[in-house]
Amino acid sequence: MAAGTISRIRLENFMCHSSLHIELGEHVNFVTGQNGSGKSAILTALCVAFGSRAKNTQRAASLKDFIKTGCSYASIVVDINNHGEDAFKPEVYGNVIILERRITESSSSTVLKDQHGRKVAHRKDDLIEIIEHFNIDVENPCVIMSQDKSREFLHSGNDRDKFKFFFKATLLQQVNDMLGSIREKLTSADAIVEELENSIGTVLKDLDDIQRKIKNMEHIEEIAQEIDNLKKKLAWAWVYDVVKKIEGQADKLEKLKERIPACQERIDRNTAIIEELRKEVILKKENVRSFLENTQEVRRMKEKLENDMHEAVKRKIDIEKEHARGVQMLNKMNKRVTQLQAQVCEFELQHMQESQAEVSQIEDKMRELHQEINSAHVNATRLKDEEKKLSEELLGISKSIGDIEKEINEDARRINHLKQQIKDFQQRQHDKLTAFGGDRALRLFRSIERHQSRFKCPPVGPIGSHVQLSSDYWSVAVDCAFGRLLDAFIVSCHKDSLALRECAKEANYHNLQIIIYDFAKPLHDIPNHLLPSTKHPTILSVIRSESPTILNVLVDQGHAERQVLVQDYEVGKSVAFDQRIRNLKEVYTSDGFKMFFRGSVETILPPIKNLRVGRLCTSLGEKITEMQKEATGMEQLNLERKGQKRKLGVQRDEIELQFRSLKKKREDEERHLERKKVQLDDTKKFSAVNNHDNAVDTSELESEMMQVKEDIGNKELVLQKINVKLTDALQEENNRRASYKDFIDSTYAKMGSISDVEHELQLVEEKIHDAQQEKAHYEDLMERRVLAPIKIAESEYSDLQQLHQEYVEKASKICTESEVEALGGVAGSTVEQLSTEINKLTRRLQEESKRYTESIDDLRALYDKKRRKILRKQQMYAGFRDKLNACQKALDLRWKKFQRNAGLLKRQLTWLFNEHLGKKGISGHINVDYKNQVLSVELTMPQDASRDTVRDTRGLSGGERSFSTLCFTLALHGMTEAPFRAMDEFDVFMDAVSRKISLDTLVDFAVAQGSQWIFITPHDISMVKAGDRIKKQQMAPPRG
Repeated sequence: MAAGTISRIRLENFMCHSSLHIELGEHVNFVTGQNGSGKSAILTALCVAFGSRAKNTQRAASLKDFIKTGCSYASIVVDINNHGEDAFKPEVYGNVIILERRITESSSSTVLKDQHGRKVAHRKDDLIEIIEHFNIDVENPCVIMSQDKSREFLHSGNDRDKFKFFFKATLLQQVNDMLGSIREKLTSADAIVEELENSIGTVLKDLDDIQRKIKNMEHIEEIAQEIDNLKKKLAWAWVYDVVKKIEGQADKLEKLKERIPACQERIDRNTAIIEELRKEVILKKENVRSFLENTQEVRRMKEKLENDMHEAVKRKIDIEKEHARGVQMLNKMNKRVTQLQAQVCEFELQHMQESQAEVSQIEDKMRELHQEINSAHVNATRLKDEEKKLSEELLGISKSIGDIEKEINEDARRINHLKQQIKDFQQRQHDKLTAFGGDRALRLFRSIERHQSRFKCPPVGPIGSHVQLSSDYWSVAVDCAFGRLLDAFIVSCHKDSLALRECAKEANYHNLQIIIYDFAKPLHDIPNHLLPSTKHPTILSVIRSESPTILNVLVDQGHAERQVLVQDYEVGKSVAFDQRIRNLKEVYTSDGFKMFFRGSVETILPPIKNLRVGRLCTSLGEKITEMQKEATGMEQLNLERKGQKRKLGVQRDEIELQFRSLKKKREDEERHLERKKVQLDDTKKFSAVNNHDNAVDTSELESEMMQVKEDIGNKELVLQKINVKLTDALQEENNRRASYKDFIDSTYAKMGSISDVEHELQLVEEKIHDAQQEKAHYEDLMERRVLAPIKIAESEYSDLQQLHQEYVEKASKICTESEVEALGGVAGSTVEQLSTEINKLTRRLQEESKRYTESIDDLRALYDKKRRKILRKQQMYAGFRDKLNACQKALDLRWKKFQRNAGLLKRQLTWLFNEHLGKKGISGHINVDYKNQVLSVELTMPQDASRDTVRDTRGLSGGERSFSTLCFTLALHGMTEAPFRAMDEFDVFMDAVSRKISLDTLVDFAVAQGSQWIFITPHDISMVKAGDRIKKQQMAPPRG
């Protein structure tokens, strides 16, 4: 048997059959039986098995209607031969493909099995692939002609019905519908591309506006650039200013250091002078001492000479007197020694008493200062702790005030937001349109009313104004799901969309979303198996609308049937990610969270910011009352917080006053403490200096006492010599008198030189004192006026060096020094001048910038972005246009080929029709008018001597009309290809003679053609000749 033919059909619980098995031959098969025996159910089963819809069979409205009454399912099994070169995947299916269609109350399934009954495939695409491979088109009346089609086409004298039969049988209708659908789609696509191309014009205008703004703002950029350059110069101006200060400080330090040699030279010179004068003093003192010794010797010699001269006689008395004077002098000297010793003891005792009193007084004063210092330190510490506590308390109050201010500001923003929402809701109470586009929607409606005549059908919109919710609970979720789609308008054609776009432009309604949709489409009937299998509601189940178009658009554009609503966040996560529900697109929570699963990525999006909530609410009055109560409560709470803020402000001012008073007391106490410490240091220094200065200096008394003792020794020696010299006094008197005068003269001269030496000694000591004072002066000057300033200058120089390093680092971060030099440097400009110029330009920049809300960099970035976007769009739209043009050319070419093929098929039909008519000596012609969609048959009968053409088949006899219709049908069969063909009750309106002629003709044609034929008739077919290629089967009569 040829591939694609039917070898066996098995029906179970299908229509009137509980169980039917029918075997079919390879060529011609006749199935006969009484009316009601289920003959036509066989062809219906074939149509359903090969994917035909229930409505197309004209036997039922849905597949479940084919199930036999009282049964729960129906089954159709068709065995398709798969032999020969045209076999379909023989390595998979083998020699037979078993097609099984199972129908239940809720669903239907298709299973493809191999020759052994093993399941191979179950998808609809696999069945379509087999149908296309074998060219089985059960919708084609030349493949399967049911009773209804037979009555509609074969036994109708209407030329339009014949044309429909011809047009459908030759697949011209399918090609024509396909080309028409493509043409409509190309027209729609062309309108869309044209709209897209027109939309670029608005964007180009915006781009030109941005470019003009950029040109206007370039002078602002120049000012900003100048400010930036001045800031760079200012940064390095600070560096150069510090460099100048460093140079000035270095000069100052150098000048101060230049004073050191001069002062040191004065100090060294005075030191040298003091040393020389001290040596001179020592020498002078030696001379004085020597002069004093010589004077005593002269005095003794004078007395001796005088004694020798005047008391020669009274030598003994003079010697005694001399001896007495010597003793008296010795006594005086001893008394002087005793006096000197008493003075030394008295001085030491007095110093001891005075030192003890002063030391005790100083110790008492130092102890008192220590106590005062400790007391001041304790007071300062206590005041510092109290100041710290007040500072912490002040910081806490300031933080509380800041928190309250934040809450007040947040409440104020919330109150303003609530008032704005109340205002919107009140406006929506008067007109619901304002919720979906605001005043723009009202202006657009007025514009539509003015231009109503321009529309083929009035636009519908905004979509949101035609939608109601079963419960306000889902208003936020539905609003988040549809978003701007609720603001969209619906029109019926592209022309209306252009008119609506013009109205929107007139109403200043930019970016209006327009949807083109067929208003005549009925409401979508969505099967349950295409809905999400969950107990939670979908958006489609909670929305209501009087317009089916609105609901259809929300399904097609917004996927309302696949978006599920849940109560809260956790449930939403479980439904969206854990359960993996089929046909689920997105999940929305009642508060606006969006959740969806794409591939392996789980996504959760928060509610849309600035969403105008409540657009779909119906109970606006309750919402307004609730918001007014909330706003009033928040305002009352805000007043309480402001009162708290005022109280805290007063408390903060009091604490700040206490803090300043306490800080002043602490600073006074610390200054008092420092003064006491200075006094203590001064007292310690004074005590040390006083102890050093008040030490008893008895060296002069001891020196005099030693001198006196020495004189006593000398005097005693002189007395001894006097005793010896008394003997020789008289002898030497005369000799001494002569030299007495010379001796006296020389002695007086020497005494005069002694006075001069003592005066010189006094002058030298005065010079030493002056030199010491001058040295101390220069040492003090060196310490106070040279070394201390040098130390301060060195410290300032070090600070300036560190400051210079910091300024250089900061300036280097801003720019390099070479950049500043390239800008002309900072010569002739001071820091103050640069700062003034920067402030001046900054104020000017701020004034200029107030005229523009965006920066030039943002505008340039926006310009580049839009320019690239426009370029991409232009390229993309040009690509669209090229593709559309190519498609249009291809469509035109296909249409020409279609028209040429239609003409060829018309000729072929006439040829084949004449070929079949010629068997009875009849000739004819078929006229096909594609424009008016009519097909007429013209016949010339042989018995007609005039051979006039019969243009209306109703003028023929019944047999002639049946034979001509049969020839017309066979001609169409000859033009189509199919592995099998079936005809039901084709001979129902024929008489016996015409039926015999028709059956013979059909059998001869079927046997000659070679394909499989199935003829179903309630009449007797005994007149059909039996043969190897003809198989007859009788259906059992229907049960009473």
